[in-house]
Amino acid sequence: MPGTCWVFLLVLLFAHSCHGFYLPGSYMHTYSTTDSIFAKVNSLTSIETELPFSYYSLPYCKPLSGIKKSAENLGELLMGDQIDNSPYRFRMNVNESLYLCTTNPLNEHEVKLLKQRTRDLYQVNMILDNLPVMRIAKQNGINIQWTGFPVGYTPPNSNDDYIINHLKFKVLVHEYEGSAVKIIGTGEEGMGVISEADKKKASGFEIVGFEVVPCSVKYDPEVMTKLHMYDSISPVNCPLELDKSQIIGEQERISFTYEVEFVKSNIRWPSRWDAYLKMEGARVHWFSILNSLMVITFLAGIVFVIFLRTVRRDLTRYEELDKESQAQINEELSGWKLVVGDVFREPDCPKLLCVMIGDGVQITGMAAVTIVFAALGFMSPASRGMLLTGMIILYLFLGIAAGYVAVHLWRTLKGTSEGWRSVSWLVACFFPGIVFVILTVLNFILWGSKSTGAIPISLYFVLLSLWFCISVPLTLVGGFLGTRAESIQYPVRTNQIPREIPARKCPSWLLVLGAGTLPFGTLFIELFFILSSIWLGRFYYVFGFLLIVLLLLIIVCAEVSVVLTYMHLCVEDWRWWWKAFFASGSVAFYVFLYSINYLVFDLQSLSGPVSAILYLGYSMIMAIAIMLSTGTIGFMTSFYFVHYLFSSVKID
Repeated sequence: MPGTCWVFLLVLLFAHSCHGFYLPGSYMHTYSTTDSIFAKVNSLTSIETELPFSYYSLPYCKPLSGIKKSAENLGELLMGDQIDNSPYRFRMNVNESLYLCTTNPLNEHEVKLLKQRTRDLYQVNMILDNLPVMRIAKQNGINIQWTGFPVGYTPPNSNDDYIINHLKFKVLVHEYEGSAVKIIGTGEEGMGVISEADKKKASGFEIVGFEVVPCSVKYDPEVMTKLHMYDSISPVNCPLELDKSQIIGEQERISFTYEVEFVKSNIRWPSRWDAYLKMEGARVHWFSILNSLMVITFLAGIVFVIFLRTVRRDLTRYEELDKESQAQINEELSGWKLVVGDVFREPDCPKLLCVMIGDGVQITGMAAVTIVFAALGFMSPASRGMLLTGMIILYLFLGIAAGYVAVHLWRTLKGTSEGWRSVSWLVACFFPGIVFVILTVLNFILWGSKSTGAIPISLYFVLLSLWFCISVPLTLVGGFLGTRAESIQYPVRTNQIPREIPARKCPSWLLVLGAGTLPFGTLFIELFFILSSIWLGRFYYVFGFLLIVLLLLIIVCAEVSVVLTYMHLCVEDWRWWWKAFFASGSVAFYVFLYSINYLVFDLQSLSGPVSAILYLGYSMIMAIAIMLSTGTIGFMTSFYFVHYLFSSVKID
């Protein structure tokens, strides 16, 4: 046990070191004084509806050169990001107040849309030099940091809505004087690579912070329409009186203005994301997680130690007896030794079992590699969509492992390779097919809502091409390799006539369902923070802790499944195959229930049936993936345990 404690402490130290470490991400830009920098705008988002909309779906000022979409990776498109250029221009180290434009008189449709977006708490997400804009708000005397700023606001006890039309930006800059290293990257979506460079690099300024104070200001449209875009105006103080704020109403003409202030900062470029990753809303409660992990780890350890001693004592007693005594004890006693002729009997629905195990290997491999790379700092938050893109690519190429494992298990169960092609095809289509059907239904809902979260038709064809041109062929290759691998030989012969299973007072499915509570105990705290990052727009970047949770989840799933398999064999129930899978896979049931609980109690602001259906659809995909992954871990461990257990018994 002392060795185990040291290993656990080392893993915790590793997690702590991974909490704040990441490669900075995009290419480091240095700007000279008066250099022009244009901000970009992402989709409008809301924690009320979870339906993203295009920035230019509202009557905002458009750039003089027209709207141009930024290149987006696969992950950004799937997450509903739509990054466009904007008219907001900044000149390095030039503090100024500028006019943008004045809208035409608002019509009924525009007023209705603005009011709806305001009351649904939609946020404008602006980006400067790859940094999201940050707003600092005070609640109960505490500064709370948010990304983005609201479309508008509704005063308490009022039916009127007011639009945010004046923005006071503060850009934090760090003077860069050249050093022995520089950051080289492949652009905004690329990874940063540190290399030696010329020490005589020209000096300049780096952008290390981007903050905003949003205001609503009522202007005289007759005066403002005489101005042109980027004409200077007098600095504006945010009015507190409602009669000086810009109301949203028909025939109102809204003038948009902004001012910018550049402030020198000691924050260095590699540390500029720290302010986002240490937000109050996303702070992980270290002691709570540590307490849960330690309790569960030691509980599982105690169960496992007791279990190992019990099995070893059974084997020792059984092997010390001569053949006559063994025959006598077989007649007198019951237990796992009596199912020796049935324990490897083919399970019900063997093809489905092989398919689910293959998909589980694929999902587990994808999750493990992604979390390890993220914990080591390769998934920078500056590279939006990179995490999801990496997961999809990993899943595609791990098809070869899924096909191999599924066909290898099929050969073991059947004793022949016949039918391996259908197994491989089902592996390639089972989980992706479920996801495709759910996403298609959700996509029709998003299309009906005209949300940017809807997957475009072109992206559908890209995903289908990746599926059938990469994943399916690789799965078939893996299946072919599985036919060439040597099948696992059972240590005992299977009787022709199945042994009758004794009646039980308690149904076995109840025990299997209850077994999922222990793996869920390792997961549920981290699950809260993951759900918050997805649905409440918070940054999640404690992949070191997530790696620990994954390791503990694997250990606990293996232990629970083995213990439950042993318990079933002890009551002469030889149908352990599916029970071993669902003993650990049943954690998905509790994950889905927790997702519903989170929807009811933590996402109370979520409005409308469309948002709830989207939430439950994505939660269903997550639960199915967790079931296949944890079920595979439990089944594989139980299979090798049963194989080892019965290969250790003397067979007459």
